[in-house]
Amino acid sequence: MKLWSKHNTSTHTLVEKFTVGRDREFDLLLAEHDVLGSLAHTQMLEKVGLLTAAECLEIHRELNQILVDIRAGDFQIEAEVEDVHSQIELLLTRRIGESGKKIHAGRSRNDQVAVDIKLYLRAELQEVKALTIKLFDLLLRLSEQHRETLLPGYTHLQIAMPSSFGLWFGAYAESLVDDMETLVAAYRVVNKNPLGSGARYGSSFPLDRRLTTELLGFDTLHFNAVYAQMSRGKTERIVAQALSNIAATLGRFSMDVCLYLSQNFDFIGFPPELTTGSSIMPHKKNPDIFELTRARCNRLQALPNELALLFTNLPSGYHRDLQLTKEILFPGIESLKGCLEMLTHALPYIEVRKDILQDEKYRYLFTVEAVNELVNKGLSFREAYREVGNRIESGTFEFNPTQTLHHTHDGSLGNLCTEEIRAAMGKVASQIV
Repeated sequence: MKLWSKHNTSTHTLVEKFTVGRDREFDLLLAEHDVLGSLAHTQMLEKVGLLTAAECLEIHRELNQILVDIRAGDFQIEAEVEDVHSQIELLLTRRIGESGKKIHAGRSRNDQVAVDIKLYLRAELQEVKALTIKLFDLLLRLSEQHRETLLPGYTHLQIAMPSSFGLWFGAYAESLVDDMETLVAAYRVVNKNPLGSGARYGSSFPLDRRLTTELLGFDTLHFNAVYAQMSRGKTERIVAQALSNIAATLGRFSMDVCLYLSQNFDFIGFPPELTTGSSIMPHKKNPDIFELTRARCNRLQALPNELALLFTNLPSGYHRDLQLTKEILFPGIESLKGCLEMLTHALPYIEVRKDILQDEKYRYLFTVEAVNELVNKGLSFREAYREVGNRIESGTFEFNPTQTLHHTHDGSLGNLCTEEIRAAMGKVASQIV
């Protein structure tokens, strides 16, 4: 069954297999949203006189039953049915007859798909927000918990200056604040209603697009019918960019964890149940979950470009190319959610080493503190730098950091700013409702 079928419609099996592709698989994710869109659309059709009150009541009763079936996992797209939109209209028509055929008035499958994707992405962004907040809160708790535990800082992979585990955890928490900014921007783009734009040319029916916007909980609508269809692809790319920003933070953090777990660093540990082993080396404890998080997040960062290339140089209007946005973006969303869930599960079990700085190789970690101490005593910075440098070269450098480290200020070991970071996240995240 196809929404565009006529009496003599016939499509070669090979053509149908090629054009449908994996659409039925991904359309199942849109089923609930397709019903919600139809509920709003038919309520609007009744208001403008294209459905009677009795027809609307009957349609809504059966649509709500289909919605119950979808949420219970009892919905499927039949083999001979092209897509989820066709399946729902077919079920409705089987159950209530001719009234079921009236629900498509005033809309095209194009804007039906567009509104389904907008509703789906809106719900998924809300889930990504919630998972990101959970990880953010955990990172801030770990930051506070380990604020006094020193961690060697590295630049160019060379020993640099002292840091702390508190700053390390807190840095990634604050990174998620900036990532949330872009998630909010994507959410605003998603939360616009394309329903009623037809196949980009609107409708001669007296549709009330503001009503469907209100019923579906959109912030606003796409006013221009042509642009409502042009937003397909663009919306997905903007969402992908927001997801890739979160992925970049998670991937970089996971790389840190892999480094810090290695014997050459040995800054942290995890219990055996969160690592894997080797088939021939019994001593191995591999950070597979962090390596896979890193790999998945690297793939996620390719999504915006993959989507951009999909519709680069397409003219305005709908093109079947856009069907592939679903199989690019939808698995990406699930992959990012999985990474967020895994890190949130694993991090409470992290074991932070307390005596890292006892290693002889960190004896020069405090040279800047030694320079600053001389400056505080009245020496110019250049002279202080030269004096400490000469001590290092002569092998006479000695420094007790205890007192100095307790008196550092902005950007230092003790100044985590966790309350400011928490407030910043709350302000941003509140914009996704």
